[in-house]
Amino acid sequence: MERHISVRRTARYQQLGEISPATQQLWLVAHGYGQLAEYFIRHFAPLQAADPAGTVIVAPEALARFYLNGTEGRVGASWMTKADRLAEIADQADYLTTLLDELSAGLPPTARLTVLGFSQGTATVSRWLASHPARLRPQQLVLWAGDFPVDIQATEAQTLLRELPVALVSGEQDEYVSPAKLHQQAAILRQHGAQVSTHTFVGGHTLEAGLLRQFHAAADQNQATRRGER
Repeated sequence: MERHISVRRTARYQQLGEISPATQQLWLVAHGYGQLAEYFIRHFAPLQAADPAGTVIVAPEALARFYLNGTEGRVGASWMTKADRLAEIADQADYLTTLLDELSAGLPPTARLTVLGFSQGTATVSRWLASHPARLRPQQLVLWAGDFPVDIQATEAQTLLRELPVALVSGEQDEYVSPAKLHQQAAILRQHGAQVSTHTFVGGHTLEAGLLRQFHAAADQNQATRRGER
């Protein structure tokens, strides 16, 4: 008979910048399958370097690590597999919620939260945010080279996505997410009420610096609009 027990676990994450009263953007970015946070976060270093006082980037690392080839050498991490799937999803949600709570303790109320998931990380952040949609709602959600899982309950999806800016991104040569699949995903999210934009670039299953800068600038513009409205 299969049984479960909860144990204490140490998780690690990478961070660029320090949260302070000057922080205006917090980005929480989830890596893809087989990646490590210390390398993934390097893609976002130019964003933080361009706005060192106002932008903080945080990359949590998945709890399951493994050797990418054989029994030695390079190590990667995975958010989940099909084995004991529901328990892993619950553990992910607890982990990310605890991390965000810790980060939010020093975050000024005017700061904007962008959540970005890449590849396997898209399903991870989507399920996490949908688990407590009223509490964990970001100001911007970026799903890059992945999708919003179909197993998320419609009521949770609608609560999370209603009027939420969601950017869907894929490379034109991405072997996992074609432009056609990207637009199919956009139609589904619009049915749930999301404000969806789609973005493609010349490239494969990877991040693209120009689009990252675009999303960062958009958050700055929205922040300026909010200040002007008060």
